[in-house]
Amino acid sequence: MRKGTCKACGAPIVWIPRVGGKSIPCEPTPVLYWKRAKAKKFIITPNGHIISCTFKGIWEKVTGIGYVPHASACGGQ
Repeated sequence: MRKGTCKACGAPIVWIPRVGGKSIPCEPTPVLYWKRAKAKKFIITPNGHIISCTFKGIWEKVTGIGYVPHASACGGQ
């Protein structure tokens, strides 16, 4: 995982390498997620998998931690 700065808004980011592909710029702080098929949001896991998910759910059923793509939070786009 590389650290960097967003060229559009200047915020800190981390680059998470996708499985078999390019790295994706993400928010630097990992968050809890709940896997949910066909959800509108998605997470990048630390090992590079992209999973559709929600960020709210029953604590005992949390799926794991991951990184939110920076594009969803960037104010400089």
